[in-house]
Amino acid sequence: MNPMQNVKRFIGDKGVTFTNAYVSSPICCPSRASFLTGQYVHNHLTVNNSLSGGCYGRNWRSLETKTFAAILSGAGYGTFYAGKYLNEYGVKAAGGPEVVPPGWGEWHGLVGNSVYYNYTISNNGVPTHSTDLYLTDIIRDLSISYIENQTESRPFLMVLAPPAPHQPFTPADRHKGLFSNVTAVRHPNFNLAVEDKHWLMKMPPSPLPEEMMPELDRVFRSRWESLLAVDEMVADVVEALDRSSLLDNTYLIYTSDNGYHIGQFSQVYDKRQPYEADVKVPLIIKGPGVQENIRNYQPVMNIDLAPTIISLAGLKPPRVMDGRPIDLQESENEKESERTMLVEYYGEARDGTVDPKCPWHYDNANLAQCYPEYDCKCQDSRNNTFGCLRHIAKRINIKYCLFADNESFKEMYDLAKDPFELKNIADEVLPSIKHWYKLMLSRMLACRGSDNCDHPLDTPKVHAQKFRS
Repeated sequence: MNPMQNVKRFIGDKGVTFTNAYVSSPICCPSRASFLTGQYVHNHLTVNNSLSGGCYGRNWRSLETKTFAAILSGAGYGTFYAGKYLNEYGVKAAGGPEVVPPGWGEWHGLVGNSVYYNYTISNNGVPTHSTDLYLTDIIRDLSISYIENQTESRPFLMVLAPPAPHQPFTPADRHKGLFSNVTAVRHPNFNLAVEDKHWLMKMPPSPLPEEMMPELDRVFRSRWESLLAVDEMVADVVEALDRSSLLDNTYLIYTSDNGYHIGQFSQVYDKRQPYEADVKVPLIIKGPGVQENIRNYQPVMNIDLAPTIISLAGLKPPRVMDGRPIDLQESENEKESERTMLVEYYGEARDGTVDPKCPWHYDNANLAQCYPEYDCKCQDSRNNTFGCLRHIAKRINIKYCLFADNESFKEMYDLAKDPFELKNIADEVLPSIKHWYKLMLSRMLACRGSDNCDHPLDTPKVHAQKFRS
């Protein structure tokens, strides 16, 4: 959030900042599907970023009529979307850019995955290509034009989804070099070789060689610089709302679809792991009746945003949503209300990033995201599949993970004592405690609907488990 001074000024200082906000999956497409539907991954079945993995596949398109946009549109809201949608949206195999997802009255969806220049946008089903206009600036211009045409007579919903700071994290030309003296943060887990984590984290090189550090710093700087255009966009959108006398009656929500690691535990730069760097995200909300400039400690997830938006519109969220409306009235002095949250990921195999010169080329059907080519650090694998519980309460801050690998490997961390997840305590806790977490995880991986997912041990498990130890 350091580059986001306008976000902090216009949203954070005027609203509530959530300190325990998490995503249901540490990767774009599954997380975005959860945001739109209010469902965990095992229910919406968008399990990774590929078409075969449900990313804008046939099953997803059957769910699009149930997103918060479709519900608000059906209730009379004007709806607007601009930017990245699901990674495979608009590709030929998914119907092409002529397809406009249901629920969006004005549609400007990016075709494919994140890019900043040389992209195609579906403008209400008409593909438009641009090579030299910075995408975040186009999203800003489209959103301001939409705001200027709104009146108080009809409520509206806008989603602005710039790709920043997603790879390739290309800054606008005007922002290049503005963080030239910034380096990646050296937390206690930075470039730390580990022996107590699942096998993928122990792949060489570990620790990373010193000659790789400038590349990590470049990535960190580029991500910050790419966010500056987003920060400018937020300021311009707030100004447009204010100019149209709409700001005081509008809720603003700022968040992200996943975190990112840069050097943690001797990984290079990516996500797809269960650690805090990958699964924890910013979440800031301002609007009518929301207290100003406070921090809120309640555990929240991206699956909560759909039912929250629906509730703010005065509607009742469907019971099939796994999330629950966020309590925007909880005061700063009220500490964490207990909650057990699920994070799940289903590993991808070869995705074309394994270079023939990579020493792991022999296993490139099972390994993915292997870069940079001169050291070939792999970030994902077919069996990098896990379910994790984040259990947060007044005196509890636990993470429990179970991996679907040959070892059924377990990881457990007490984040109250160990915020950087340096020590896996899975073999140190009482067997009864581990059994409770394993049972809770199995129920969470099969839960369906807000009642069931909030109280998984109170309801008989009737759905088939899709994840097994």
